[in-house]
Amino acid sequence: MIFRLFGGGIILCFLGLSLYLFYLDEVVVAKFEGQRWKLPSKIYSAPLRLTPGMDVNKAGLFDRLKRLAYQEVNRPILKSGEFYRKKGSIELYLHSFDYPDFLEQGVPIRIGLTKDQRISELTDITVEVEREYFLVEPEVVGGFYEAEWEERNLVQLADVPQMFIDALLVMEDRRFYDHPGLNLKSIARAAWVNLRAGRIVQGGSTLTQQLVKNFYLGSERTFARKAREAFMALLLEWHYEKDEILEAYLNEIYFGQNGIMGVYGVGQAAWFYFEKDPKELTLGESALLAGIIRSPNVFSPSRDIHKAIRRRNLVLEVLFSEGRINLQSYLSARGEKVVAKSVKQRLNSAPYFIDEIRRQVAGLYPPRILNSGGLKIFTSLNPELQKKAEGALRKGLEDLESKDSRLKRSEPENQLQGALVAIDPKTGSVLAMVGGRDYQKSQFNRVTDARRQPGSLFKPIVYLTAFEQAARGGRPYTPISEIDDAPVTILVGGTEWSPENYDNKYLGPVTLRAALEGSRNTATVRLSQEVGLNNIVDMARDIGIKSPLKPIPSLALGSVEVSPLEMGVTYATLANGGMFYPARFLKGIIDPSGLPIEREGSSDVDSRPRRVVSESAAFLVTHLMKGVIESGTAQGVRRLGFDAPAAGKTGTTSNLRDAWFVGYTPELVTVVWVGFDKNQHGALTGASAALPIWTRFMKQASFSTESDFKIPEGVVMRKVNQDGKICDRDGKEEAFIAGTEPAQTCERGILKWLKRLFF
Repeated sequence: MIFRLFGGGIILCFLGLSLYLFYLDEVVVAKFEGQRWKLPSKIYSAPLRLTPGMDVNKAGLFDRLKRLAYQEVNRPILKSGEFYRKKGSIELYLHSFDYPDFLEQGVPIRIGLTKDQRISELTDITVEVEREYFLVEPEVVGGFYEAEWEERNLVQLADVPQMFIDALLVMEDRRFYDHPGLNLKSIARAAWVNLRAGRIVQGGSTLTQQLVKNFYLGSERTFARKAREAFMALLLEWHYEKDEILEAYLNEIYFGQNGIMGVYGVGQAAWFYFEKDPKELTLGESALLAGIIRSPNVFSPSRDIHKAIRRRNLVLEVLFSEGRINLQSYLSARGEKVVAKSVKQRLNSAPYFIDEIRRQVAGLYPPRILNSGGLKIFTSLNPELQKKAEGALRKGLEDLESKDSRLKRSEPENQLQGALVAIDPKTGSVLAMVGGRDYQKSQFNRVTDARRQPGSLFKPIVYLTAFEQAARGGRPYTPISEIDDAPVTILVGGTEWSPENYDNKYLGPVTLRAALEGSRNTATVRLSQEVGLNNIVDMARDIGIKSPLKPIPSLALGSVEVSPLEMGVTYATLANGGMFYPARFLKGIIDPSGLPIEREGSSDVDSRPRRVVSESAAFLVTHLMKGVIESGTAQGVRRLGFDAPAAGKTGTTSNLRDAWFVGYTPELVTVVWVGFDKNQHGALTGASAALPIWTRFMKQASFSTESDFKIPEGVVMRKVNQDGKICDRDGKEEAFIAGTEPAQTCERGILKWLKRLFF
């Protein structure tokens, strides 16, 4: 009976063990032959486009190269990732980079520079041919990942130098190619030590066991886990060749941290510590990396360079003593300089922007794909402009608080707030976005999610509606057409509404130019009544405003609530000559193999650029807003030192609650809002609060040229005097839609007769 029970127990144990081994076998094979690693999806900035006329210092070229791990050398460039500065030029060997729609081959280029550090010419050195532009590759600014960001650059065994493999094996597993997955001698020695201690204090792990632990199990230190590890190591060796296991291990090893990124695999480690591909590693570098593996937090040169050097030298000594390297190689490798590497990635440096990317992409792909699918997500972000935008907003708000103690509030939720967004009008690309003064204290994005009254920022839409009617053959409104700046009363729902000018003064008949430059409320309201409120609503929707709009008289003065992003798109349409582009954050997505992924909704007609207003009408409004900066409410732009051609408009709401300024050049549209989240009275005006922040930012921005806005076909420029007559003698230049320019001239007598005779 006892023997039967004993035999039955043995059979049950054998069956249980067999089932357990069958289960482990399924686990081992499924993962090893499936997706082995969870690769985070990376969010990339836009590339830096080098073009003639660019100021390399303002564009942050050298900061960008440093963040991308380019090495400055004191000789002509020889390989990818090097740059060489000399008088009047820069030699730069670009990296190759795989974009969503093309592969950019890395080539050596020469950047000619003027005395003021602007690019004069760009030359491909390999063929000595000038080019219109070159792209410096994007940088990682954020990503999608689960508990930990595991950064890998997957390599094949053939990509790894034999000297690194030798160093790895002599330090971690000398008998790797001889054992079946377990080293029984090492296990026996470790078991004795562990039994004496009563717990796991020492391992006898082979590389295969280390791979199993990291790949399948985790770092739990129990006898049960060690047993499971041993079984799985045997199964792994049963199914796969040694070289396959070694290759997987080389991509799995943990080498330390790069900020929030965990550095995994020899490919990523070679790049992080030495800015090289693994095949370019020297003997000393190979020994240092092999020495790190045992304890990255101790032996990494980022943590303790002296311990890293001692550990490297130990690896070299072992290699020499075992005859893997000769004396000359040993001494040469010991003499190699080791540099302490610091964190390179400043991830999430644009937190509000990255949050918007996360929101948009989360609607396209499930979390599993985003967190482990290794997607490359390309965005429109310009890191240098972003940094300058953050600094300009922060400093501007601090200056306001220091000048007026009423604005300074101690409670974070009551602090003076601000928002800034910068857009490329030619593409709709959002280049920089700051949704608040401190992301750590408030993650609410005031650029995209806040709805505030724009005040006078809305007025140019009224004038645009008038000029568009003229462009379509309607009433011939021109910048010198007159409108009455006088008290006005309008009946709204049985109630009288009487807007007032901010200075409580009325100028009588004024030109449309004077009305917009001086931001005259009553004149603008009268014009809105003439052109029609429904037409103004339609125009506002066409050029970028999506928020609800009602055709009520106060609409002309900005009583609607809109977001700063909407106002940015609206003004970008003006800056781009009436061509509407939706705000664009995402530029493209590719999978780990480099294939582009079609995004849902990418063919939506609403996302395509389209002409929404005539070029001539848009130009006339831009021309008026140039006057706002030169002689109107935004003259502070010039006083504060921004001298490039620009157009702009201040905006201030009733009770001085919201302060706005939008200004643009042909290359860049920037919106600034300042106010309190709880809509408190703040004694803020667009000119005093928002304009200085805009000016600070725009003075630091880089422009390829400082050219003026191009005069489109259908617009004629004429000099007119105060009487509205064409007068070359003492007139000021004004823009007109062709056919609406004045017919009368100021010349008299013989001069008038001669002009008629000859012209």
